Order: sequence, then C-alpha cells, then structure tokens
Amino acid sequence: MRKDKIFMLVGSLLLLFSFVFPLWKITLLAPQYPEPLGMKIYITHLADGNQFNDVKNIDLLNHYIGMAHLPYKANVEKGVVKPFKEFVIIPIVIVVLVILGLITTFIGKRKYYIYWLVLLIISGIIGILDFYNWLYVYGHNLDPNAILKITDKTTGKLMAYQPPLFGFKQMLNFQVYSYPSTAVYFIGLSVIFVLLAIKFYPPKGKNLA
Repeated sequence: MRKDKIFMLVGSLLLLFSFVFPLWKITLLAPQYPEPLGMKIYITHLADGNQFNDVKNIDLLNHYIGMAHLPYKANVEKGVVKPFKEFVIIPIVIVVLVILGLITTFIGKRKYYIYWLVLLIISGIIGILDFYNWLYVYGHNLDPNAILKITDKTTGKLMAYQPPLFGFKQMLNFQVYSYPSTAVYFIGLSVIFVLLAIKFYPPKGKNLA
C-alpha cells in the first residue's frame, strides 16, 4: 500500500479512540475537599474524574447555586434530566468520519484527503463552540429560587458561574481547571497523519497504484 494511503488509513482509525478515552476533564479544588473533584466528559456520557461519586457531588454543588442538573447516568435513569443530544450526535459524526476516511483511503486522491481533513476540522470547531455554549447555558441560566443566591453588585442580577472552556478560573472558593483529555490528543494525531498523507502523496507521473 502507498505511504500516503497508510497515513490516511491510520489517521481515520485514530478517531475511534474517542469511544474509549475522555475528550475533556474539568477539575474543582476547594479547601473543604481534601481530594479534588473531577468530571470526565466522554462523547457518550459523563464520568467521575478523581474519585467515586465526583459527578454526583459536582451536580449537588451546582444545583445548590441554581445550575441545572447534570445528565449523568443516575439522573437520566431517574428522569431528573434528559441526556445531552450531543451524546447521540457526536458518536454518529465520529463513525461517519471514519467511514468517509476509509472510503477516501480506498480512492487515494490527494484532494479527497484535503476535503476529509477540512471536514474533521470543521466538525471539531462546531464541537468546541457547542461545548462553550453548554458551559454558558449552565453557568448563566440559574434558578432564582436556589438555596445560595449571590448577586452581582453592579447589575443586581444573579452572578454567573460559567466554568472555563480552557484553563483556570476562580469560582467562589473553588479553583476550576478545564483542559482537553486523551481523546483530543488522538484527534490531533489524526490531523497530523492526514497532513502526512497529503505531504507524501506521489507527485504527478509516479505510480499511483
């Protein structure tokens, strides 16, 4: 098999690691918690980050200040909240991208490598914007009847508690850290491999078999 096809094939298949590893991780540190709280975000569900019941504890803290409940397994099963639509859409997008990548590998045309890469990048940008919107909605659409209500001194409105998309943010007495996790690095590797497929595509006049 041609070198460019091998790179394209590997680049496509690397996306499947998104089903195994988390995309993102949010960590909360506070004096009252000896161990940090963590939440891993997979393409299909939310999971505990550092210790047992992390997501449940984060959900209780969030609800205390008026945030909506998180759609982790127990809440969904009890009918407290519906699962994110993204937990259905993103896996479908990944599978479609992998299938298209395999088809692109079989066709073996440089322009299709580029089309596939652009499609992957666009999908990634849409995913990041959707994640930001998810954080914004959770941090701003607060229940006015929440137990803890802290108002902004300048506007008189309820203070927003939007976690950071990337990096660090102080939220009351919590230090919140938000960073990409393992699956994002595999997606980055996918981009690199497809770029290598484009780079090593045989020049005109060479054997394209």
